[in-house]
Amino acid sequence: MARQNVNAARRKPEVSELLTLHVLRTERISTGFVRVTLGGGDVERFRPMGYDQWFRLFIPVADAASLSRLPNKLDTLAYLRYLAIAKTQRPVLRNYTVRAYRPEGPQGPEVDVDFVVHGSVADGTSGPAASWAQTCAPGDAVAILDEGITFPAGATHEDVLLVADETGLPAVAGILASLDPGTRGLAVVEIAHDDDRQDLTGPAGVEVRWVVREDPHAVAGPLALAAVEAAPVPAGPVTAWVVGEQALVAATRRHWVGAGVPKGDVVFCGYWKAAKVHAAA
Repeated sequence: MARQNVNAARRKPEVSELLTLHVLRTERISTGFVRVTLGGGDVERFRPMGYDQWFRLFIPVADAASLSRLPNKLDTLAYLRYLAIAKTQRPVLRNYTVRAYRPEGPQGPEVDVDFVVHGSVADGTSGPAASWAQTCAPGDAVAILDEGITFPAGATHEDVLLVADETGLPAVAGILASLDPGTRGLAVVEIAHDDDRQDLTGPAGVEVRWVVREDPHAVAGPLALAAVEAAPVPAGPVTAWVVGEQALVAATRRHWVGAGVPKGDVVFCGYWKAAKVHAAA
């Protein structure tokens, strides 16, 4: 099964260019999330689109000067050129979602980015982006390349179904904040810790249902899938959207299609894939 079909609904930004931004501040907002607020630099050229707007994030591993070698787009040829940069100089590349945008912050426009944190920076079990989010300081530079939105904003139905694990929480927040006030539906979000719940702004007719894993180290997805399977699917047209761990995405899509949702009305993307656990011989 394909890992995603987001290109079918994707709306790209009018202009996509590499922007250099700087860390304004960081905040540990819950056990599982660190929020990094970016601004300064080229932020005036950033164009917010709402919904699940995402971007390529480039984090320098050497010095900020290495960001100047990055491409203004990331097609196949540009990506190969990126890979040709020596590992000691090549910025880390990850995909992230705009959690919030404020046009008038104390120092100008601001972009909030929420990072899921796990493992330990001290012993090296935290990923490079999560480690950076926990150790970066005001003034540190990064580069972003806007990639637009994948939620079908121009063709949504009155009913929506949204499903994500914690990696998709920022995208769910952006979608809810962008939906028409009369939208109805359900958003299921699975999180690792009870305090990872966030106050989300959205239509009154869209219920947000949080499911919390008893074991924060367990693989994400089974609880969210159970909540999806227990919830009724609207009888009429519905825009269905699911992101997160690949198995959750595949099973949720299969359930919706089996319940009668046309395949073309399901937007799905596997953000990540859990490692397989092999039984002892």
